[in-house]
Amino acid sequence: MTVEVAGNVIHLRGACAAEDAETLLSRLQTAPESEIDVTACRHLHGAIVQVLLAFRPNVRGMTEDIFLRDWVIPNLAAHR
Repeated sequence: MTVEVAGNVIHLRGACAAEDAETLLSRLQTAPESEIDVTACRHLHGAIVQVLLAFRPNVRGMTEDIFLRDWVIPNLAAHR
């Protein structure tokens, strides 16, 4: 599974597919204060990005994926 929950942190790992968006959405609906750790993430499907943009959770860690690092994560932080 590429979406793993450990306490109040949701870890996104590897290549997160569209199917993972429902898991992420469900977790953020029940615990919107959750933080997202993208350290081990190398790709996010657009559906995952949409969930993140809708909830705008705190993101920690830094991914090697250039698109996520340079566009998605800064956009989440800029619009809180």
